[in-house]
Amino acid sequence: MQTLANWSLLRLALLADAAASGAMGILLAAAADPLAPWFGLPVALLREIGLLLIPYAGLLVYLASKQTTPRLPAQVIVAGNMLWMIGSVALLMSGLVAPTALGMAFVITQALIIAILAELQLLGLKRQRLAAA
Repeated sequence: MQTLANWSLLRLALLADAAASGAMGILLAAAADPLAPWFGLPVALLREIGLLLIPYAGLLVYLASKQTTPRLPAQVIVAGNMLWMIGSVALLMSGLVAPTALGMAFVITQALIIAILAELQLLGLKRQRLAAA
């Protein structure tokens, strides 16, 4: 498996993603019931997303702690973040949920944060590739 030296931009972007994902996961898993009416989103959706984000955050911490970051897992993280962002917007447009204004702002804000993190991770991967060349 091709590995690259773990430069600081990728490491910091992975750790920032881990912190955001972990905090959001704990919040959604623990407070889905009171948040659902405020956001106009189903309790089950909020709770399951929260429960998904907690181990995801652990994976990100693991990858960031490695001496070298394998290229393929980092690329999968970037692709997953991009798909999450697209899926968030698609959920709002689908008509499957009826979020409140606060719920729409919440979904859009987290999608924008994920897009920024994915871009930083992608830049970190590019810097590693250039350094390895």
